Formats: sequence, C-alpha cells, structure tokens
Amino acid sequence: MGKVILKGFVIVPDIDLESVMCELPTHIENTRSEDGCLVFEVSQDSLSKNKLNVYEKFVNEVAFKAHQERVSNSECGAVAKNCERHYEISGL
Repeated sequence: MGKVILKGFVIVPDIDLESVMCELPTHIENTRSEDGCLVFEVSQDSLSKNKLNVYEKFVNEVAFKAHQERVSNSECGAVAKNCERHYEISGL
C-alpha cells in the first residue's frame, strides 16, 4: 500500500462560512495528530473567501479512510455538510 494524496478545494456556502472557519483550526489540529497523517493543509483562497484549498497526504489507504470516518462523525463534518468538494485522490 502506498501513500494517499488528496488535493483540491472546497466551496463553502456563505451561510456556513463563519461556522466552518471557526471549526477549521480544531479540525486541522485533530487531523495532524492522527496516526498516518503526513501533511494536512487547508488555506482560504486569496481570491475567494468561500474557497478553501486542501492538500492531504496519508501513509496509506487505511490511515486515509480512518481520517474520513473520523471527520464524518465530527463537529467539522457537521458544519461542513453543505460544502461542495472538488478533490483529486491518488493512491487508492
């Protein structure tokens, strides 16, 4: 099993932007402390406040899927449920 890389962006609806941005630092901290997380970067786009650029790298598919499961059951997952996700995932 090789590394899994996710890159792309998320579009956050105006109505959810404040909640997502408030939850984001905790989400980043929690993800970076997960077993198997090598890189986790999320940054607000310089041209669009509603666009978050995302880059993730995990040691393998097991670690990546564990991350996805944790997020789906987290506060961040709840506040970001209406976001549009535009990702490319390699290594699966």
